[in-house]
Amino acid sequence: MTNPSSPYLITSSEQLAALFDVVGAASIKKEVPYIHPHYRAMIEASPFAVLATRGVDGLDASPRGDAPGFIVVEDEHTLLLPERRGNNRIDSLRNILFDPQVGLLFLIPGIGETLRVNGRASISVEPELLERLAVDGKAPKCVLRIAVETVYFQCARAILRSQLWQANGKPVSVQIPSPGTILAALSNAEVDGEKYDSELPARQRATLY
Repeated sequence: MTNPSSPYLITSSEQLAALFDVVGAASIKKEVPYIHPHYRAMIEASPFAVLATRGVDGLDASPRGDAPGFIVVEDEHTLLLPERRGNNRIDSLRNILFDPQVGLLFLIPGIGETLRVNGRASISVEPELLERLAVDGKAPKCVLRIAVETVYFQCARAILRSQLWQANGKPVSVQIPSPGTILAALSNAEVDGEKYDSELPARQRATLY
């Protein structure tokens, strides 16, 4: 166990900030409080997401997966996440009753960038909604209606370091907007998207560690 009085223990935001470089403009510009069309494309291409919640017993991160687009973009401020058959522990749902704040991490096979969404969830059993999100005639138990608060893509370094998509051996072809395209749109062209994309592979290789 770490000694709480250890000189190597980080205990302040000032100490923490001193460990890292200044946040780049692109890392700030990519965050928006709504689902931009480019971010919608990423959500609709994703067959897998991790749902983070917090409850009376602590934190939980739970996998969610189905055909690409299984988490539905209702509008630019709302996501619909159907609750499919599982182990009936319903840890995430219990947590949402305690604290509606949730986080989502979307992964897209073959794509290095992931998408992060934070918001507040409510649990709905509205009949029309359940019927609308049925698969093979089987309705979800309930639907999480997520009011979106922040959305941004995460750079590809973690995926590149892990070689996550190389293990398969098959090339995966998914068409989504590039990081530069997204940044150019969200920054009103303050970020040169073509330049960003052309420099990104070399920059990532040089900064993996």
